[in-house]
Amino acid sequence: MEEQQATETGQEKERDIVLSARDVTVGFGSKIVLDNLNLDIYRGEILGFVGASGTGKSVLMRTVLRLLPRRSGQIKILGQDFDELDEPQRNALDMRLGVLFQQGALFSSLTVKENIQVPMREYLDLPPSLMDELAHLKIRLVGLAPDAADKYPSELSGGMIKRAALARALALDPELVFLDEPTSGLDPIGAAEFDELIARLRDTLGLTVYMVTHDLDSLFSVCDRIAVLGKKRVMVEGTIQDMLAYDDPWVQAYFKGKRARSIVPQDGHAADASPAQDSRGK
Repeated sequence: MEEQQATETGQEKERDIVLSARDVTVGFGSKIVLDNLNLDIYRGEILGFVGASGTGKSVLMRTVLRLLPRRSGQIKILGQDFDELDEPQRNALDMRLGVLFQQGALFSSLTVKENIQVPMREYLDLPPSLMDELAHLKIRLVGLAPDAADKYPSELSGGMIKRAALARALALDPELVFLDEPTSGLDPIGAAEFDELIARLRDTLGLTVYMVTHDLDSLFSVCDRIAVLGKKRVMVEGTIQDMLAYDDPWVQAYFKGKRARSIVPQDGHAADASPAQDSRGK
């Protein structure tokens, strides 16, 4: 047993950490939302980040992306601390990240193609013809029809908006992608197809995915690990089986509640690895 534990510890050390949060504290006025939070995300994995409404899931994501300030702590992305970088270095690191915001956040006055080209115009100096070619490539990559390029967001279905927003997130070929509630508002079939798309893109492009979600289907079908936010920090992280075994009322209600019973095995033995892990040979 000791040898097995030592081997597992060695494997953890060898894993490449692409996002590291240490003792991160975030607050608004006198209210502390996150208090000395710690979290690691490993290269190539899909991490599902969950928690009760209002606990600060999106706050942490926005803090990592420097859209919100933190009061203390350190955040390293791809081995680099933004606080130690100059502006050109920060821009170079930003180009290695992709973000899909909740509800897509597409610019309503721009076509799908023009939305995808926004990051290209911001960070690159490319001729229009090449930007058009790249935008069409991203459109095909996320499973949209070619004629979607010239449509405006108001002409798209909910599922098409999500895919267009994902195409924009992939515009600069990022290594780490942040997804904020990517399947919210989608019907079950559309949500399942989007989950499959995320898993396929991860495997094809070698992405690492940080996914804020409430969707139990997503957690079970595509996530390699899950982290639960509660009490202003990460309470537990691990597999579905780790969630089922964790002795906390909210975690138990979430993963063993009525809505979970048709998705998550309750005996802890029916699924030793998620489908996402199976597809990668884990």
